[in-house]
Amino acid sequence: MAMAKEHQEDDEQVQSSGKRFKYVRDNKDLEFESSDDEEEEVVVDDESELSLKPGFFYPMMPTAFVVSDALEPDSPIIYVNKVFELYTGYRADEVLGRNCRFLQYRDPRAQRRHPLVDPDVVSEIKRCLDEGVAFQGELLNFRKDGTPLVNRLRLSHIHDDDGTITHIIGIQVFSEAKIDLNRESYPIFKETCNQQFDRSGKYSAISGQLTFSQHQDICGILQLSDEVLAHNILSRLTPRDVASIGSVCRRIRQLTKNEHLRKMVCQNAWGRDVTGALELMTKKLGWGRLARELTTLEAICWRKMTVGGAVEPSRCNFSACAVGNRLVLFGGEGVNMQPMDDTFVLNLDAENPKWSRVSVKSSPPGRWGHTLSCLNGSLLVVFGGCGRQGLLNDVFVLDLDAKQPTWKEVFGRTPPLPRSWHSSCTIEGSKLVVSGGCTDAGVLLSDTYLLDLTTDNPTWREIPTSWAPPSRLGHSLSVYGKTKILMFGGLAKSGHLRLRSGEAYTIDLEDEKPQWRQLECSALTGIGSQSAVVPPPRLDHVAVSMPCGRIIIFGGSIAGLHSPSQLFLLDPSEEKPTWRILNVPGQPPKFAWGHSTCVVGGTRVLVLGGHTGEEWILNEVHELCLASRQDSDL
Repeated sequence: MAMAKEHQEDDEQVQSSGKRFKYVRDNKDLEFESSDDEEEEVVVDDESELSLKPGFFYPMMPTAFVVSDALEPDSPIIYVNKVFELYTGYRADEVLGRNCRFLQYRDPRAQRRHPLVDPDVVSEIKRCLDEGVAFQGELLNFRKDGTPLVNRLRLSHIHDDDGTITHIIGIQVFSEAKIDLNRESYPIFKETCNQQFDRSGKYSAISGQLTFSQHQDICGILQLSDEVLAHNILSRLTPRDVASIGSVCRRIRQLTKNEHLRKMVCQNAWGRDVTGALELMTKKLGWGRLARELTTLEAICWRKMTVGGAVEPSRCNFSACAVGNRLVLFGGEGVNMQPMDDTFVLNLDAENPKWSRVSVKSSPPGRWGHTLSCLNGSLLVVFGGCGRQGLLNDVFVLDLDAKQPTWKEVFGRTPPLPRSWHSSCTIEGSKLVVSGGCTDAGVLLSDTYLLDLTTDNPTWREIPTSWAPPSRLGHSLSVYGKTKILMFGGLAKSGHLRLRSGEAYTIDLEDEKPQWRQLECSALTGIGSQSAVVPPPRLDHVAVSMPCGRIIIFGGSIAGLHSPSQLFLLDPSEEKPTWRILNVPGQPPKFAWGHSTCVVGGTRVLVLGGHTGEEWILNEVHELCLASRQDSDL
């Protein structure tokens, strides 16, 4: 195959409509009109057709022409004509060697396709290129200055004698895109700048840019494109700061109201896993409102749920966690201290949720005083507890979505001492962390172990620290900031005594040498529904990690006349963490000791269980709604 660009002025056929392009194939000419002043001849010696469908190309319109090398990775451009340069604002030397997809980016510095570019059309282009077939369609493109264009595009492949695709020819007819970017996506406010600087004659109509040296009185940041402002600056702020910066000017306000930007802000601040869990809530609330409600807790309330089914036989000291929108309960202490080994599930997506027993192929030994955690959003892991033969230190994993759910034991090397009444959590989706507890001899523990369940041969690893909080049981571990853990409360050793604790400790397992440190928490005057108070010491309480990294403490065994149904809020990432009590409307649990809690969907805290003094309650579930319910009237 021979391909060349020739300037043959002597052979030009110039008509009133402009220059004629000529494609030579097997000595047959395929011609169409263009208004460029140069003739371009592409010799194609293969079986491909460049037929022009009626209604797609318009002879009276200038036609851009692009050739890409299909034999090189990512098909770089090797030639563009003058019409392409004129319509896109890019010079040939700026685009040669690049893939043509950069026209889908609104700014030369952008790192991703503009949200308004139709992903279905992009997918179809990719399919046609992969399959070696022609493509014809319309696609949203952008000039170098960000002006939107409609690209009526036709792609055809050029083959060599062996049938190998060697080049891709793109024929492009550009026209103005009648689209209001102010409403659709990252709005750009050029009108004000145009009106202000047209008087000075310094504004370039070709490039659409303002020279900073000529306009020192204009804030430099506002000369950036909307996409650069959104992706590189605003998305790195916290949700609270993004809401505040919206008061700077109309342009920034419009940017901060954009849903794509709000989602990026939440994702950068809270992590991809958290925002993934919150996706369903945003369909009605939107990311802006959801971020505000989770930050201010203005919509927090209690709601009582009555569920069907039964967890039988009755039990206490069970453990529960959430897998998606399902609550899972395992084990517990039955009548006469009988260790239970059954698994129950409560599907909250059902119209009438009810407890049902899970039919598993095999179960771990019965136990109570153990922990149950969720791995990677789909697996359950149980550790330790008290069984028939004494305390345990084994690990079992269950895939609840398997065709035949089966508890499988994980034989981790160098395991910690057998224990019960410890606390555990998972970090990075797959690492189990276990802390404290009580041995068979009644000795309280202060160690911290980690087990990475993604490795082929999982091995327990003790976290070496120069100092550790006093030994304890009945405490809580809460994850915030991906790898940081907050320890609170429990029955702690204090000299020769064992006392309820109200102290908080934190550790970051991402540090090269992780170290426990005690948080010096204060109690300052709160605002609105948040009052200042230090939570009284307690054990067997529950702790909830919110999407924004704050921790809620609820219930537990408390001495004196303090109410166990109060909710306490702490942000451990603050420079000077402060406890606040939350005054929450609605119907809270009456019996606040012996509960278990789960977070569902990122905004629903389900509290189940509780002791009346005579029996354990399992068919009453109380929901702490952190944001407006999706099915409520907004």
